[in-house]
Amino acid sequence: MILYKLICTDCEVSIDSWFSSSGEYEKLKKKNFLKCYSCDSFNVQKTLMSPSIFRSKNNTKIDNEELKVKEIKKTTLQYQNFIKKNFDYVGENFSYEARSIHYENKKTSRGIYGTASKEDIKELNEEGINVEMISLVKNILN
Repeated sequence: MILYKLICTDCEVSIDSWFSSSGEYEKLKKKNFLKCYSCDSFNVQKTLMSPSIFRSKNNTKIDNEELKVKEIKKTTLQYQNFIKKNFDYVGENFSYEARSIHYENKKTSRGIYGTASKEDIKELNEEGINVEMISLVKNILN
């Protein structure tokens, strides 16, 4: 068995997956059986893997990358909770609401969050509307 770290080139989600051999990965990739669970894209590629390191004392696996990922997920989850408590959710109307706040003096300036495509975000930034994209993290830290 071999563990590969895969990444979706569309949404940049990282996935760990076990394969019976390196040839098995290639076979599944060729048949379009590798699909991103987040965005349903078939643009999933292998990335570089770091080797596993073992402590000689008690043979416990040290996985610094896993610890870093957990810390990043924890921090992102804290940001998400802050945003949900302090900003207005506008759903699919994010681009419209962002433009309304930016261009119309009628609406009060307030923090909003919602859903927008990468293209929408690019257009908003080109118009001088400062928006950021963060990935949602499920409330599972393991």
